[in-house]
Amino acid sequence: MTAHSGVEVRGVSKAFGKPGSRVTVLHDINLTINSGEFVSVIGPSGCGKSTLLKVVAGLVEQDEGTVTVGGKSVKEASRDKLIGLVPQSPALLPWKSVIDNVKVPLKVNRKGNAGRQLRDPAELLQSFGLGQAMNKFPGQLSGGMQQRAAIARGFVFDPTIMLMDEPFSALDEINRDQQRIALLDFWQSNQKSVMFVTHSVPEAIVLSDRIVVMAAHPGRIAEIIDVNLPRPRTAESYATEEFRELEGIVRRSLHTQMEKAYA
Repeated sequence: MTAHSGVEVRGVSKAFGKPGSRVTVLHDINLTINSGEFVSVIGPSGCGKSTLLKVVAGLVEQDEGTVTVGGKSVKEASRDKLIGLVPQSPALLPWKSVIDNVKVPLKVNRKGNAGRQLRDPAELLQSFGLGQAMNKFPGQLSGGMQQRAAIARGFVFDPTIMLMDEPFSALDEINRDQQRIALLDFWQSNQKSVMFVTHSVPEAIVLSDRIVVMAAHPGRIAEIIDVNLPRPRTAESYATEEFRELEGIVRRSLHTQMEKAYA
């Protein structure tokens, strides 16, 4: 078998709880994320979206199946800094400046960084429109700016795959839309593989190459929808007829899964 430069999830299942009362959260998940592909995962609450992301990140170990990142096991990929992670909360250190927060991963494991291709923290912050804020402290930034700093921090190792768990969920819709476009601009110029968990249909469409719709009880992949909107995408993409058609397709798929989940 040839090594895959993206992510391969094969036959992954996961249950939580004690024997006799275990709940299956993921069942027989099969998913490929190709190199440079942006894939969003969406579905009803409790369908295992975040658990799947944590399995790929190596934060949760699956009961069955395999996961490879860049042709390596998750453990090896984590060791080699092939996986970047952006959680829901920015988790910035309040006593450090923005640029020092972005540098934190570089200082945690200096030995492991030897010989690696690393991104320049100042250039990353410039790319996310934070060039004028890099010497400020997190408390001096808006929520959206804090989240952009957290995303920049995730890219500092130049990872093979970026895993993003609803990074804009705490923002109001106007701010959220601004952060989507900032991320989109950065991704379109860098073309990293991204696995993006979201509850927002417009967000999934404007960002993604494919949308994975999950079903619940147990969590499984119900449908994968191709997003054939032309790139590069901008805020104007929301107004196109193609976007509205895709939105209808994704919402109908989600509605079907939610009806089944709560039946």
